[in-house]
Formats: sequence, structure tokens, C-alpha cells
Amino acid sequence: MRLLLMSDTHLPKRAKELPAQLLAELPLADVVVHAGDWVDTATLDLLEHRSRAVLGVYGNNDGPALRARLPEVARAELGGLRFAVVHETGAAQGREHRCAERFPDLDVLVFGHSHIPWDSTTETGLRLLNPGSPTDRRRQPHCTYMTATAADGGLTDVTLHRLPPRTG
Repeated sequence: MRLLLMSDTHLPKRAKELPAQLLAELPLADVVVHAGDWVDTATLDLLEHRSRAVLGVYGNNDGPALRARLPEVARAELGGLRFAVVHETGAAQGREHRCAERFPDLDVLVFGHSHIPWDSTTETGLRLLNPGSPTDRRRQPHCTYMTATAADGGLTDVTLHRLPPRTG
């Protein structure tokens, strides 16, 4: 099962549209995971229309229309792994411990908010993934997203993709 992970798209505030490279990944993904801060419902509509499945949550910048359609925490079994998606996990310091305590029944937690890519594993074996942002790099060198494969209870091919700088 091929996964496409993104977060913090902030459309149309940080960019007018999703990058072409990211859009080209949609038909290749079995599940698109979005960890919140969509900002507009048009992005959710686009992903739901062009993707096989969307697993998403709302973020702190998402208004009532998105909160009516998305949960704060989303859960699914994908490729034999127990996944959850949440927007915020708090400060980087102590993140592994906090998340392991909050989500003891998970294998993978996808989160966003910071726009900083993250890939770590807690002492309990929980994998933490933040794909960064494909539209707002903040203090990071690149805008980013992730792909991964979930199959037979394992997560493989976790790849952080760097997007080229926007022109114009």
C-alpha cells in the first residue's frame, strides 16, 4: 500500500496551488494522508476527488467548514499497521515520550504543525512522521512531503521528497 503524506498546505495563503510534483503523486497513492492546516476546503475537495482514499485531520488554522468534515485525530489500519494522524504533538523536546504515552496502541503517528520534517521511533516502537509542508518551508531549506509503503505489518520506503523552489 503506497502512502502519500503531507501537511500544512495553507492554501491559498502560502501558495496558490499544490506543487505539480505532489499532484503527480496522487494517482500513485493508495491513501493520501494530510496532517492538517489545509486552510481551504478546495484542497480537501481536490484530494478527495483525485485520490483513492484520504485520511486527514483539521489543524489549528482550519475553520468551521473543515472542522465539520475532518476529525482532530484520524485512525486507520493500513497495510497491517495501526496509523493515526494528528496535527499538533507539542515541542520537539520530549515528543517521543509524550506521543508514546498518548498513543500506546499505534504503530505509526503522522503529524504536522511545525513544517519541520521528522522521522523517529519511540522507545515503544511507535514511528513518528512529519512530512513538513509542500507549500511553506518556513525556516527549512525546502518544501517537502513524504511517501512510504505499508505492507504486511511493516513500513518501508519512507522517503522525504524535496520540492524545487517556486518560481514567480
